[in-house]
Amino acid sequence: MCAEKSGRPLRVVAIGGGHGLSGMLRGLKRYTSDITAIVTVADDGGSSGMLRNELGILPPGDIRNCILALSDVEPTMEQLLNYRFSEGSLSGQCFGNLFLAAMNGISSSFDEAVRKMSDILAITGRVLPVTTSDVRLEAEFDNGEKILGESRIFYAKKNNNSRIRRVRLLPENPPALPMSLRAIEEADVIIIGPGSLYTSIIPNFLVRGIGEAVAKAKAPKIFVMNIMTQEGETEECTGYDHIAALLSHAPDTITACLANCRGFTREELEPYRMEGVEPIRLEREKIESLGICVAEEPIAQVNRYIRHDSEKLAGALMELYHSLSLGG
Repeated sequence: MCAEKSGRPLRVVAIGGGHGLSGMLRGLKRYTSDITAIVTVADDGGSSGMLRNELGILPPGDIRNCILALSDVEPTMEQLLNYRFSEGSLSGQCFGNLFLAAMNGISSSFDEAVRKMSDILAITGRVLPVTTSDVRLEAEFDNGEKILGESRIFYAKKNNNSRIRRVRLLPENPPALPMSLRAIEEADVIIIGPGSLYTSIIPNFLVRGIGEAVAKAKAPKIFVMNIMTQEGETEECTGYDHIAALLSHAPDTITACLANCRGFTREELEPYRMEGVEPIRLEREKIESLGICVAEEPIAQVNRYIRHDSEKLAGALMELYHSLSLGG
């Protein structure tokens, strides 16, 4: 089913990073061909961090996942691009990341490399790095400690048992791609998340112009609430806490919130207990007191992990968008 506005595909802008964003994109591409995914580039861990340090490129992992989510490749090709070497000097490296790194080597810029890879895989829509500046993420905790490096925040949070107060990019206020700002301005709906609050979502709004463009946009701005708290980042945080954190970094960027209401059995939650992770307690009334519309739908699925169901999430987002457009 295609979503349209005035006889053209619905213009969707999705902002975030990590597996949450790519999973949502898989569902959204069933509804419209005009999707712009704006993706964080603050990652400095894992294979992306290795390539970043050795080749001086922006981290390719989240961008690769979004490109694959919007593509319609054969299963073997997707398996190839997700293949991770297990031996030798390439141990731990993902072939798709190497593919994008090689594309960067024959391109004039990283965003051009992303576009070329997207063209080769004939994706639905487009994927844009939120900035092409080489940025690092710094977190400040309630106890005053500061930690530089996205990959170090998890361990710092666990060790000092203090909440994250704020995050910032270094250098501060890097420029956004002009096409990202234009996409936000022209969007029919802007979707924020799901994903790691402080390391995948908020960093996008620390790029110069992104938060301001979202705040000024006339489109509904829907925040997709995570299903579970996240170890080393948002333990004991409520849904209201998530929204308050984003708004403290980027005011006026949320008009509606979509949250899961599917319950879970004790057995489904058992793997998370040792990590101190639990379903997010929404605090609906406190969110609504901010003037934010709240919708709750059963959009979770349980396989190996508890995750959003891509198709149910996309369908619920389209229903919420139409409701907001009609003033519901």
